[in-house]
Amino acid sequence: PATVPFVPISGWNGDNMLEASTNMPWFKGWNLERKTTKLEGKTLLQALDAMEPPSRPLDKPLRLPLQDVYKIGGIGTVPVGRVETGIIKPGVVVTFAPVNITTEVKSVEMHHEALTEAVPGDNVGFNVKNVSVKELRRGYVCGDSKDNPPKA
Repeated sequence: PATVPFVPISGWNGDNMLEASTNMPWFKGWNLERKTTKLEGKTLLQALDAMEPPSRPLDKPLRLPLQDVYKIGGIGTVPVGRVETGIIKPGVVVTFAPVNITTEVKSVEMHHEALTEAVPGDNVGFNVKNVSVKELRRGYVCGDSKDNPPKA
């Protein structure tokens, strides 16, 4: 509990949401201990601002579970999913488990914009060479064929 701030709030009255409340005189505030610093505050907003985002696992092998696969006219087969670990970029040779299909990534897009690379947390669609939409399906896992490819 020393690393988690507890803040009593009332969304109905707005108590301790943005400003410290006078309706809770018993609440003296929260304290948060980190390795390098100690933080304190009284409101939910201050507690949210004190949060540290988790580190993204860029150094681990690429793992991208497929959420769907589309056939887009003029482009070809486009698997879609969220990058869990590693980095995917155009030109990378990927393998799909459990079917062990290997192909090259032609392009990577997020929200209709081309990316030079996608990192963990990004929901992306990527165009693959010479693979039919019928060969891939939801649940397959994409990984870099040269860096610890996924296995069934």
